[in-house]
Amino acid sequence: MEILTVLGYIAAAVIGISLGLIGGGGSILTVPVLVYLLGSDPVEATAYSLFIVGLSSLVGTGTYFKKGLVNVKTAVVFGIPSIAAVYATRKFLVPSIPDVMFSMGDTPITKDLGIMVLFAALMIAASISMIRGRKAPKVENDGEQKFNYPLIILEGIVVGTLTGLVGAGGGFLIIPALVVLSKLPMKEAVGTSLLIIATKSLIGFTGDIGNMDIDWTFLLIFSGIAVIGIFIGSALSNKVSGEKLKPAFGWFVLIMGVYIMIERAIDTFG
Repeated sequence: MEILTVLGYIAAAVIGISLGLIGGGGSILTVPVLVYLLGSDPVEATAYSLFIVGLSSLVGTGTYFKKGLVNVKTAVVFGIPSIAAVYATRKFLVPSIPDVMFSMGDTPITKDLGIMVLFAALMIAASISMIRGRKAPKVENDGEQKFNYPLIILEGIVVGTLTGLVGAGGGFLIIPALVVLSKLPMKEAVGTSLLIIATKSLIGFTGDIGNMDIDWTFLLIFSGIAVIGIFIGSALSNKVSGEKLKPAFGWFVLIMGVYIMIERAIDTFG
């Protein structure tokens, strides 16, 4: 087994540990691991990431369910437009994007390049959220849950489309929306977001099944290692403060995002 493959599987465990330890953000590393360590092309990597992120989030949801911190009604309301968007994106939009989207002079701008640049931008945005820390927006709560359906539908479509394009869950976008648009407490918003991410990612992944050959053996092994990592991270969270580690992890994600941007620019423009 090549050294990069070994490092890729080790990284799968690290992704799971970070999810269990800091409660989110680790899945943002799945696509870079698949592309740079395990040799997947970006389109395949985003598809596999949906399955890995979905399964990992589903496992994480169980912990919040036990604590009564998952609002199923809210997950359904938010999840429907997001699920529809991510499935449509994987089933129809991604396959319809031409391999060469356009050219800048004599330089072709490819689908793979576009996906990786968009993903790097999302990594940078997510890293800023982690570095700043997760603070609940100030909202008035009169005790009765009310849904702002137009904004919920719009947010669901935007996040679902982004998830479909780059294979990341987008929790840093969903959690503030749950707090502001449905008046959920922060901890309940985190648990509910995991259920939304799990559902939309796994259903979105089904849109790829007919469009590409899935290496199920590899996918299940990688996902299994990540899930084991989640349990390890959850056990460590009793001894180590995940919130204190999150800014440091955010800086790492930021560096990775900037690296991908620079690497792709050099590779494309020389």
